[in-house]
Order: sequence, then C-alpha cells, then structure tokens
Amino acid sequence: MDMAFLGELLTSVADRGRALIGLERFAGNRNRSLDRLCEDLLSGRGEASGMALAQAVLEQWERLDPPGRLGFFRLLQDRFGPDQEKLNAAIARYQNEPDAVAIAALHIASEPRRQELFRRLNLAPGGTHVLVRMREALFEAIEADPALKPVDDDFRHLFGSWFNRGFLVLRRIDWHTPANVLEKVIRYEAVHEIQGWDDLRRRLEPADRRCFAFFHPQLVDEPLIFVEVALTGAIPRSIAEVLSEGREVLPAQNASTAVFYSISNCQEGLRGISFGNFLIKQVAEDLKRELPGLDTFVTLSPVPGFARWLAGIVAEPGDPLLTNEELSELARPVGETMALDEQERARRDKLLGQMAAHYLLRARASSGRVIDPVARFHLGNGARLERINIGGNLSARGLRESHGVMVNYRYDLGDIEANHEAFASRNTVVASSAVRKLLRPVSA
Repeated sequence: MDMAFLGELLTSVADRGRALIGLERFAGNRNRSLDRLCEDLLSGRGEASGMALAQAVLEQWERLDPPGRLGFFRLLQDRFGPDQEKLNAAIARYQNEPDAVAIAALHIASEPRRQELFRRLNLAPGGTHVLVRMREALFEAIEADPALKPVDDDFRHLFGSWFNRGFLVLRRIDWHTPANVLEKVIRYEAVHEIQGWDDLRRRLEPADRRCFAFFHPQLVDEPLIFVEVALTGAIPRSIAEVLSEGREVLPAQNASTAVFYSISNCQEGLRGISFGNFLIKQVAEDLKRELPGLDTFVTLSPVPGFARWLAGIVAEPGDPLLTNEELSELARPVGETMALDEQERARRDKLLGQMAAHYLLRARASSGRVIDPVARFHLGNGARLERINIGGNLSARGLRESHGVMVNYRYDLGDIEANHEAFASRNTVVASSAVRKLLRPVSA
C-alpha cells in the first residue's frame, strides 16, 4: 500500500473520530486540559475516537513552550505511573500464591500508565514522529529535573520494540534519491561535514561510492541512521584519501576493500536505540553479494576522546612510562606541532602512536569499560582494532579531538561473533599484532 495513501486514510479516520466526540468544537475553544485529554485517551474509547483523542493530545503538546513541556513531563511522572491500588492488590495476590497467573498480573499492574498512553498516542497519524521529538525534548527536561529519568526509561523500553530491526528497511541513498532525503543527509552528517550539494554528489554519484540508510515505515522520509562507504583497493590511512576531490575513481568491480568512513545517527529522540550494529553487518553482506571481489571490510574511524584523555594524563602526570620530555611534547599546543621539522615530527608521531595504543587497549573508565565511545561501538559489534593512523584527520576538528589520529576497525565476517563475545564478556579488545607492537612494556 502507498504510504501517502495510508497516511491520508489514517487522518480521515482520526477526523471522523474527532467529529464523533466533539473535538472539532474543542479545537475552537480549547477548554479541555491536556491532562484531561490524556485521561480520556486511557479510558478505553473506541478506535476512531481514540485516534482523534491521540491527535488532539499531540497537537496540544506541540504548542507547549519549554516550561509547559517540562510541566507535562512532570505530569507523566507524577500521575501516570503504575496504578497503586492495582499494584498493591497484585503484590498481595502474588505473596499469597506466587503462581504463573499472579506473576502475569503483577507484571501488568507494575507497568506505568504512561506506557499505555504512549502506545495510544502512537495511533495518531504521524504519532511516531511526534513521540520521537517528544523524547528529544525530554532530554532537555531531564537536565532541569533528573527525577524525570523514569519517563525516559519508558520511552526507551517502547522504542526498543517499535524500532526493532524487523521493522527497519535498508535503502540505498544515491544521487537520484528524492531531494528532501538528500537534504537530511547533508544536515545529519555528524562525522565529516558535507560542504553543500557538490560535496554530497562526490560522496554519492561515483561508481566507487555507496551510502545506505535504515528507514522505519512510520518515518517514511526520515533516515534513522546512515553509513557512507568508499570502495577502494587498499585500507586507507587518512580521510583525505577518501574525500579528495582530485582522486581517481575506481571501477566498483575492481575494489577489494569497503571502507565505512562515516556513520551518522539522525534522530536525537532515538538516542540509545542501537541500529548501527545491524546496519554495518547488513551493508557488508549486501555489498559482498553485489561485488564478490570485496574481501576486506573496515572503518576509518575518529578517536573522539583521545585528546581529552591525553590532556588529563599531562595535567596529572603519574605514568612512570612517560618522561618529563615526553610530557612536555604531549602538552605542546596543536598550532606549534604543524611547524615541526621531519625529525621532530617522527618522534612526536611515534609517541602519539604509543599513547593511542595505550588509550584504546589498556585505558579503562571506573566501570571497567573501554573509554572511547567509537571504540566501544565497533568492538562491541565484533570488529578488530586493525591499525592506528597518525595524521589520519588533520582538520581542525580532528586535531582538536584526537591530535589527528584515526583508526581502522576491521569486520572479518567469520570472526565477528567470537570478537563480540570476547569484548562483551571479558572487556577484551581484539587487536592486530601491528597495534599491539605499539604498546610500551608494562614495568613489573
């Protein structure tokens, strides 16, 4: 069924429901409060009138200013939690006879009422999109009132089901994709900024370039996440190689390597809902079917936490592996490093490589996790830390975040599961011998 037709059909049903319950009059005088509308929606009206009520709630919510939205989220927290009377009865029933029926009743009674409210709001035409934006607004509200965190837990629980991989559609984005989607690719690119339409064309149109995105049936023209891919003859060491305007285009059938050089999440309201692991594996499998000559799948990834971590090491020196001279070198402002002679550059590059290996392989947060978020993502997906590239990104952002360091993570389709298990169960970073050789020996 055509999605536009389906949207029109749902809207007409909602309009009919609105007429049935008199909401056309409500739209004129707006006497009914938002909390009253929410209660009415949960009262179990018919499907058509329920859709109309849901639409009325969402329309009124979208008109709220930030303080009004904060008040609405506090309302959800305070008045739309579990039904306490039903919960107490279910607890008593379970304590008296803890059988399967009592467990099921306890499970139902413990669910916050706002979860069912969100489900019913999702019935409205465009409801999914508004709820995603609502969660985005909730992030800001939580900064003002951390007690609202349980409301976000409910959003995340429901979105984890609604945006399950089984509902997502993988689509290739190319230069012939509708302009409204291409404009969003430019806007949402989060790793290497796209400098207008000509730059976008260079990333999409050549034979050795690919871009893929996940879409959801309820967000037809809104990509959830997209990945940009370069088809190459070798693993690149720098983003300049990939994005160079003057590079020679490689016929796709001659490529041996697929390079995932940019992965961008598009919907802030879906933060914490994982799509990227499915996306990379799906794209790798699809590319392998399209181009059987591809035998290497790697990323060219930023190391966004490296410079910040290194600054902490310099500010509070305590690592016996670093001499005072090395600490001074690491403290050197980025602007000065650009004027180093060849010998000084080689010494600094060697030191940066050693510290980057330490950061990625040995440094841990207090929780025991690998510090770098990009490393956690790829290692958690089963990739191997393949190579550390000094000078991989000499843009202002690359120098500021990582002293120009980039990393290749390798997705060996036969080893993904074992690598994932090692990282998930033991925090083991699977790395190539070349990366491990960069590590300095640990003193006894």
